[in-house]
Amino acid sequence: MDPTISTCYNEFNSPLEGIPIDEKFVYPFYYSPTQLGLLAAEELKEFLAQQKDWEHDFGIDTPNNELGTGKMFGVLVVKNKEGKIGYLSAFSGKLAGKNQHPHFVPPVYDMLEEDGFFLKEIEQLNEFNRKIKLIETNTIYVSLIEQRTQVSIEANEALTTIKDKISIAKAARKTIRQNLSKDEGLDHDSILTSLRKESISEQSYYKNQRGYWKLQLEKIEIEIAPMSNEINSLKMERKNQSSELQQQLFDNYIFLNNLGQQKNIGEIFSDTYTQKPPAAAGECAAPKLLQYAYMHELQPITIAEFWWGQSPKSEIRVHGQYYPACRGKCGPILAHMLNGVDVAENPMLKNPAEGKSIEIIYQDDYLVVINKPAEFLAVPGIHIKDSVAERMKLQFPNATGPLVVHRLDMSTSGLMLIALTSEVYIDLQKQFIDRKIHKEYEALLEGTLSQDKGEIRLPLRLDIDDRPRQLVCFKHGKSALTHWEVIERKDGRTRVIFKPITGRTHQLRVHAAHTLGLNAPIVGDDLYGKMENRLHLHAARIIFQHPILKERMDIKVKATF
Repeated sequence: MDPTISTCYNEFNSPLEGIPIDEKFVYPFYYSPTQLGLLAAEELKEFLAQQKDWEHDFGIDTPNNELGTGKMFGVLVVKNKEGKIGYLSAFSGKLAGKNQHPHFVPPVYDMLEEDGFFLKEIEQLNEFNRKIKLIETNTIYVSLIEQRTQVSIEANEALTTIKDKISIAKAARKTIRQNLSKDEGLDHDSILTSLRKESISEQSYYKNQRGYWKLQLEKIEIEIAPMSNEINSLKMERKNQSSELQQQLFDNYIFLNNLGQQKNIGEIFSDTYTQKPPAAAGECAAPKLLQYAYMHELQPITIAEFWWGQSPKSEIRVHGQYYPACRGKCGPILAHMLNGVDVAENPMLKNPAEGKSIEIIYQDDYLVVINKPAEFLAVPGIHIKDSVAERMKLQFPNATGPLVVHRLDMSTSGLMLIALTSEVYIDLQKQFIDRKIHKEYEALLEGTLSQDKGEIRLPLRLDIDDRPRQLVCFKHGKSALTHWEVIERKDGRTRVIFKPITGRTHQLRVHAAHTLGLNAPIVGDDLYGKMENRLHLHAARIIFQHPILKERMDIKVKATF
């Protein structure tokens, strides 16, 4: 064995007889780990539970511990030059404050290397920060900033008071002018001249006062200017040096692929929407594993990644559960690194609606209510056009308007409204916007809920690094409210009715799975729970007012799970 890989290459503790060798590498963004991947991952989990070389608070023994931090780990099953099968292990980001630990492959580029340029450059950037802070906390500078703020407030109050008085006087003059014609004995010209002089005098006074306050602020600005200019100059130098450091990092983050080709991280992301890599790109487990394998002539066979420890507050991660690679950070990188590897076909390119039909629950001359099967697109996707929208166009060729009034997730089954005219579409859309349409979903959850009913308020936003996953975000998320009620508890699972008040993307799935929600993912949720034959979520009831008949429509369809 090459001594350079002896600390990272692991032979299996268990015999491999009878375990099939993967013919194709799993599609990394949507897959279930294979037997080999699971075996390697389970051995790594055992190692994590027993090792004593380093300490990291994963929050396993103390749930909801603010200091606990879970971590994504990965294994890559490989074949060495002698044809023997083993595996490599990696962690995402840093572990116990370090980039490198025995048993794990190193990072693609170690920014924390003691003699490396990164730490030296960071120290220089920190020196800029110290200089800026020194000026910003200088007592003279602080006093002048406070003085400027106070004078600005006084100026605004004074000028506002003057403007209010001028406005009142102007209204009074207008009344006098309107009443002049009624008082025939008055000298109209003299009064009008006096009113004009009064108006000019007020405007002149306001102008003088505005000039006075402007002068007061300018005096303060003259005193502040030398320190402000120095701060701005230091910030500009810091910005330029930070940009140079970023480019230097790009040049050093070089990724290999199975064909021996190299690309730095800047080149890899140059064709993406942002044209630059997101924070921590390249620090995930998968790129580290593949890079190490290529550098040491190890043939990749399969991969498996799992979460170890407490879930982050925003994401939904379950201890010990397996997850695919993220698309935002790893998508472009793995597209390059897996070039030359025989990768399984992307299952998302296969039409899930093939062989399925749409059941019509209600139909008249104005609208249709359908029962959408699970794993059936509501509207055309990027790669797959077959959808409810396309099927409805074929079935109702004379219909006007967009037809599909609202959407369901591809994996969700149940009731959807189809408008056959533009007028009906607009009316139903308005009912949705005004929250006059009532919807109920039936779901089967993992685990047994202790309460019988309640509500969930967790704001949601898109995870831009891992679309289409959603995050709970109290700072930038959109408000989301769900009412829920238990209808059955059986065999360690709970059947509930969800009544969403808002309609955010994946709202019910996240509200069910998140630790601050029900902490019980929907059965078969491949994004926030565990993959099964289907997502056990069904739009079971919809109540709305018929746009033409003006009748209350209450339509139900039972779930088949």
